[in-house]
Amino acid sequence: MQEQIRFVTFNDIPRILEIYTPYITDTTISFEYEPPSLEEFTARVQTTSSKYPYLVYERDSVILGFAYSSPYQERIAYNFDADLSVYLAPEAQKGGIGRKLYTCLLDLLQKQGFYNVYACITATNQRSIDFHKSLGFRDLGAHPRAGYKFDQWLDIVWMDKQLPQASDLPQPLKPITAFNNDDILKLF
Repeated sequence: MQEQIRFVTFNDIPRILEIYTPYITDTTISFEYEPPSLEEFTARVQTTSSKYPYLVYERDSVILGFAYSSPYQERIAYNFDADLSVYLAPEAQKGGIGRKLYTCLLDLLQKQGFYNVYACITATNQRSIDFHKSLGFRDLGAHPRAGYKFDQWLDIVWMDKQLPQASDLPQPLKPITAFNNDDILKLF
């Protein structure tokens, strides 16, 4: 069995959209109603991966999951914060792949100079809440009736984790282009 975690490439986008689509169509994990087109999803991935880590987990040349970070908020004061997301194919559930992806993602964000990471989770997704707690995230509280999907109001839970940095004074963020797949191999 050959496995690796690496940065996303253009060729990965159809497969990661395939993994993501059931989260939209069949669950309340994603608050999207309709899957994006391949063109729209490609643009999202390219925009996000130009500044933030966007990783795929591959086993025997098959992508089984992906994780990425994105802006937490748009105002300049939030530049040192990031949102996190992880999605796994059904056959990859409960096998430790999510933890491996998140561990690499958190390490890369710390090396870039980020201080805080956040996860927004549907409150009924206890498995994700427990997963984040196991990685040292703390519960910041629920937002009642934050989203409406499948004819029901849904609460969300925000969780956060602080990434240790050498100084309390933020330094300019290292660009994601300063890292390559070899940097991930050192973590994995």
